[in-house]
Amino acid sequence: MKQIKTILSAMRSIATCFLLLGMALSFVGCDKGGSSDTLEFWSIQVDGDGPAIVKAAVDRFIAANPKMKVNITEIANDSYKQRLAVAMAAGQTPDLFFSWTGGPMYEYVNNGLIVDLTSFMEAGNYKDKFLDAAIAQGSYQGKIWGFPMTNVGVCTVFYNKEIFERLNLLVPVTIRELENVCDVLIRNKITPFSLANKTQWTGSMYFMFLATRRGGVQPFIDAVDGSGTFLDPAFIFAGNKIRQWVSNNYFLPGFNGLDWDAGQARAPLYRGDTAMLIMGSWFVHQAKSENPEFFEKMGIFTFPRDEEGVGDANTVIGTVGDNFYHISSASKNPAKAFELLTFFLDEEGVNGAIGSGRIPPVKGVTLDDPLLSELFSMVQAAPDMQLWYDQSLSADVADVHKITSQEIFGLTLSSEEAAQRLQNAQEAFLKSGK
Repeated sequence: MKQIKTILSAMRSIATCFLLLGMALSFVGCDKGGSSDTLEFWSIQVDGDGPAIVKAAVDRFIAANPKMKVNITEIANDSYKQRLAVAMAAGQTPDLFFSWTGGPMYEYVNNGLIVDLTSFMEAGNYKDKFLDAAIAQGSYQGKIWGFPMTNVGVCTVFYNKEIFERLNLLVPVTIRELENVCDVLIRNKITPFSLANKTQWTGSMYFMFLATRRGGVQPFIDAVDGSGTFLDPAFIFAGNKIRQWVSNNYFLPGFNGLDWDAGQARAPLYRGDTAMLIMGSWFVHQAKSENPEFFEKMGIFTFPRDEEGVGDANTVIGTVGDNFYHISSASKNPAKAFELLTFFLDEEGVNGAIGSGRIPPVKGVTLDDPLLSELFSMVQAAPDMQLWYDQSLSADVADVHKITSQEIFGLTLSSEEAAQRLQNAQEAFLKSGK
């Protein structure tokens, strides 16, 4: 992944603002609460084997530290950021919480909200156990702030192999071939894509893939640092293609009002009403635990190349670590908090993650599951890694991206208008000097 460092460097050039910064700053000076023998641990692992994996690691930690207590709080993905902002404002940040790195993590660092993990990582030789890309993503200004956990979370296309075989459909390798597949599916009364876009980040995946396949990763890097703009033809192309696909009925009816967390995209896929889903690799363990019958007929393929684009078809979108855990600067026992994290990296933790359909971001893992092995091969073969747009951008600009992309899907905003609004937001951010 020769351009990972370039991408991260470009992101680091902007000190992004995360959620309610004023409240976060007020938290820095507040009295640290909590107890040295109790750790508060926040997790979004609320479905499938996720809660069991977290509990097992915590149980092993407590067995080794019988005087310690750990309170686990499980929060659904789309409620997490707001809950965390409220906790920060109240001066009740948990000892252990996570981000997806990018802008939010940089603001935590800049405002003294999290602990520098470098000495912990080096003392236990933990740094060398992780994939280099994972360490790079959890680092900022030459120090390590995020402990990579859970999964190599990259985006891909999941599909129902049984439907493809029945209709004699081949896995598409170009966007034009993908559209031909969609047209055949529609003629057979099957909706091509299972999309629930109420929370906006799901639709953003389509936009990112299309823009990256058309222009590569450089247009986004340039738009973020100000040397380019979001009016680049790659972003206009992505918006126009989405609008075309909406007009062609490639998505579930009412998709902009459907909720991913409520399963409103997964259920029709499991039933065979839809044939494809663009989602992060965490869907492997979701499908495996929620619907083993569908899991047996589920395949994956990389998002097709753009015949007229310059983007590399092997470029992946996502994150090498998925959840990067931080230790709050308010924690009264950061050493024990870090020790708890290491139990997710022990042999049982790594094997448990693999067994549940995850790819731990560590070196030397053996993956027997064909899907996981294929996903990991995609990551290893990727020349570039594009971090999720909404994690690369400042919080305010990321919101504009998600809102405008949802409006593109809703056909209420043209691609040019969406690009201009996003560009205006990024210019305002850069001028603010934050």
